[in-house]
Amino acid sequence: MPTTLNPYLGFRDNAREAMNFYQSVFGGELTLSTFGDFQATQDPEESEKIMHSMLTTPQGMVLMGADTPNSMDFTPGSAISISLSGDDETELRGYYEKLSGDGGMVTVPMERAPWGDIFGMCTDRFGIAWLVNVNAPQGTAGAP
Repeated sequence: MPTTLNPYLGFRDNAREAMNFYQSVFGGELTLSTFGDFQATQDPEESEKIMHSMLTTPQGMVLMGADTPNSMDFTPGSAISISLSGDDETELRGYYEKLSGDGGMVTVPMERAPWGDIFGMCTDRFGIAWLVNVNAPQGTAGAP
């Protein structure tokens, strides 16, 4: 198996909700393990919190996440963005619409960018920033 780079998102008490939301956006198989599953907490209030989750999509994308224990500092969405890019405009626009809808926010509308691609930015309802780029067909970069 080659080395892969996977975004790992931290949450405070809503990792299950967030990861289920991402599954509704991207599809795929979601596995969830709680702190209680592994007897990894002495705090009964944390036993049902998510210690590790992994969403693997049919397209091969992997997104991981977990709840941050109460004993650790947490700042939502700090210093992270997730970039989605590819050639399938319908698929990428669909992700963008779902991520920016239902409590999310459009930061940059999906439209032709100066470099020729279709590009947009949004923040989902969990405070995660997303960059979505549809690659311009070969030979059209920079075209209006």
